[in-house]
Amino acid sequence: MQITGAELVVRALLEEQVDTLFAYPGGQAIDLFDALYGVEEIRVVLPRHEQGLIHAADGYARSTGKVGVCLVTSGPGATNLVTGIATANYDSVPLVCFTGQVPTHLIGNDAFQEVDIVGITRSICKYAVTVRRREDLATIIKKAFYIARSGKPGVVVVDLPKDIQQAMGSGDYPAQVDVRGYKPNTSVHVGQLKKALECLKTAKRPVFLLGGGVNIAHANREMTRLAEKTGIPVITTIMGKGAIPTNHPLYVGNLGIHGSYAANTAISECDVLFSIGVRFNDRITGKVNEFAKDATIIHVDIDPASISRNIAVDIPIVADAKNAIAALLERTAEYDFADWQKQIDTWKQMHPLIPMQSSAAGVTPLNIIQEINQVFEQAIIATDVGQNQLWATQFLELTDQKQMLTSGGLGTMGYGFPAALGAKLGNPDKNVIAICGDGGIQMNIQELATAVVYELPVVICIFNNGYLGNVRQWQEMFFHKRYSSTCLRYRKGCPVTCNKPSECCPAYTPDFIRLAESYGAKGIHVRRAEEIRHALQEAKNTEKVPTVIEFVIEREENVLPIVPPGNSLSDMILGDADNG
Repeated sequence: MQITGAELVVRALLEEQVDTLFAYPGGQAIDLFDALYGVEEIRVVLPRHEQGLIHAADGYARSTGKVGVCLVTSGPGATNLVTGIATANYDSVPLVCFTGQVPTHLIGNDAFQEVDIVGITRSICKYAVTVRRREDLATIIKKAFYIARSGKPGVVVVDLPKDIQQAMGSGDYPAQVDVRGYKPNTSVHVGQLKKALECLKTAKRPVFLLGGGVNIAHANREMTRLAEKTGIPVITTIMGKGAIPTNHPLYVGNLGIHGSYAANTAISECDVLFSIGVRFNDRITGKVNEFAKDATIIHVDIDPASISRNIAVDIPIVADAKNAIAALLERTAEYDFADWQKQIDTWKQMHPLIPMQSSAAGVTPLNIIQEINQVFEQAIIATDVGQNQLWATQFLELTDQKQMLTSGGLGTMGYGFPAALGAKLGNPDKNVIAICGDGGIQMNIQELATAVVYELPVVICIFNNGYLGNVRQWQEMFFHKRYSSTCLRYRKGCPVTCNKPSECCPAYTPDFIRLAESYGAKGIHVRRAEEIRHALQEAKNTEKVPTVIEFVIEREENVLPIVPPGNSLSDMILGDADNG
């Protein structure tokens, strides 16, 4: 039976068991939307901007483990996906993005709304292709889903010219596909594994360093068992947080430029660094030649290109994290690292991540997140990027009932709120929270309309300090308080050299509560510590509509510790007193 290319795309989505499609229509995609009309098996979600759309698909994919799927038109529709493509690909999120395109005979002629989206995205996605022949369409789509979800997951862009969408052809869709030159390895090299285990036999100060690869592989329970069996302390990257429960006695904390004193010091002092699913980017290593300089480094990663790219390793193991952890569980012995754990506990007590005096303060990031930990026993928490993200990654308690979604590799402001919507669409029975700054929330705040019309009762926590806080902190600490273009209360009449807030500062724009209410959402304003829990409880109990909670926090609150740029992990600024 002959069907159109657009109808074949819909058939392919059904065969791939796609139940949710994040889509925005336009002229070069209208045939695809027509083919979707009335297809009850696929829920088509219409966000209010393509960037919000792809971040929602990202949050859906991260929280469900499924492939997130996008559909947009050509030109600006396609280019509005670019930031989201890079965001997802950096963090190994499986997405398939379909973009409309002008007819093949017009490609290269500067046709209306024509862009070379494959050329634009080739360097920031796993694979990108324009379909040139109707007879290749089914195979290309099958390859797209296979490539997106297999090996190291990532983003695939499929560009669909309008004449390919309209052309008649076979309706067959392949059950499987073989991609020449693409054979991702998931098995574990037993010889390399034995070398790693030999290192542990003689180790005195080993640590597990866990990255996002453990969470992507859904190996959290196995990893917890491995840590317990070996007695090896666990440190995570921001993306690896939650790999084992954060309240586990073997969990030390996050490392990196905002890592805890104990975690950063343990990395600097360890003799065996057993890393799993880590990219060793500059945010966690600090000065490269000082990073774990006395340690034997073992690196398990599904992507061979990630091994020894930034940090030279002694024992490389190319494998899926879950398979490697399972193999380690079978072969490893029980060890005694009690003295090493005692030393780490001493470091924790010397410089706790949570300052003791902060617990009695007013509306602080710490108090807000502590209340979130208490009020929500199970939840998916999506963060934006900036100070709000860093406080969340420091203080959130993550267990097998709590998951955190965040943009780690690209650091995309505007990610948190739409990602939370995607997570809620994929997990309707779970509480979903977005933690955002007052700057980042405004980058995709139009998605309040999406939340209202789809009746998504997400909880949006806005940490409002009136600044682009993370950049302002760097300006305070390293640029002599020259607050250049970071004050969000700035008005035309403000002095250009202002470097501190005062009682004369203009009112904040917008009024988040009135704005939320104008969309049909609930708005709650919090200025006092005793109001925090009540606001969160009220939001938790609200059905069908989102709740925006604006927390007014100290304007110059900083994220500490911090490793100054160009320094090693041992060169931490622990408090304001350390900052000159």
